Amino acid sequence: MKRIARLRNRIEEWQSLAQRLSDARELAEMGDESMRAELEAESAALDKLVYQKELNTMLSGKYDRGDALLTINAGAGGTDSQDWSAMLQRMYLRWAERNGYETEMIDLTEGEEAGIKTVTISVSGRYAYGYLRPEKGVHRLVRLSPFDSNNRRHTSFTQVEVLPQVEDDSDFEIDMSELKIETFRAGGAGGQNVQKNDTAVRITHIPTGLVASCQNERSQTQNRENALKVLRGRLLEVKQQEEEAERAKLRGEYQKAEWGSQIRSYVLHPYQMVKDHRTNYEVGNAQSVLDGDLNGFIEAYLRQQIGEKKS
Repeated sequence: MKRIARLRNRIEEWQSLAQRLSDARELAEMGDESMRAELEAESAALDKLVYQKELNTMLSGKYDRGDALLTINAGAGGTDSQDWSAMLQRMYLRWAERNGYETEMIDLTEGEEAGIKTVTISVSGRYAYGYLRPEKGVHRLVRLSPFDSNNRRHTSFTQVEVLPQVEDDSDFEIDMSELKIETFRAGGAGGQNVQKNDTAVRITHIPTGLVASCQNERSQTQNRENALKVLRGRLLEVKQQEEEAERAKLRGEYQKAEWGSQIRSYVLHPYQMVKDHRTNYEVGNAQSVLDGDLNGFIEAYLRQQIGEKKS
């Protein structure tokens, strides 16, 4: 029924767009100068809508139309890397706000001095996973470190993980007998924030060794559900990678996937530039990107996947 409802909505959207285009064409053929302003406004609105529909057609994956789980993990670089992770968290929250997505903090571990060690955010809305999927990988920052007393230039790395949210167990079932579930006391800033009960949950999938944890909620049950949600997404990603590797072998062009090389560099010193190393798409205004202006990078990646170049 959910699938039928989604398909019905998509059909109705296309029918509505076709009707608006037909109405605008008839209005233009009338040649009434008094309607010019209204026609120009409708034309601009239709251009924007058609452009968005064009992007949506590039998202044909099974889970592209659904919600996403975004995890940011600080890499090598100590406090600088943890601060960079906090900057990325802000960037993605700004992007989500700009594009009408709802966000919820699932899990957060703060750094000792500044920034964050890891954070998992639920991003809800149509095509959330499809649009965030190109962000998966290592993000590199080059800047003058605010944590270096000598004001030297530092390079920091942070890993961004993007997983589909699979709410329906029929899509992907987990054998509960293969899980090791542990509870522990959640950390906090001290005082009233420290939990006195074992509400935090860590779940390990024994066959693969994959781990998911959550400690943000005061309820152990809620933390368990959130950790299962993250673990389900990670297991699904492993399954998809195995299937893609098998298809690549059949095509005779399989190459081992290497983890660690950056997909994008953000340079704040000695000049400003953000460049995606997969598409070569770059922007000179780094601050606008850090404020959530990511759609150019996302579009360039999606077009590359179908063999088009972003103009």
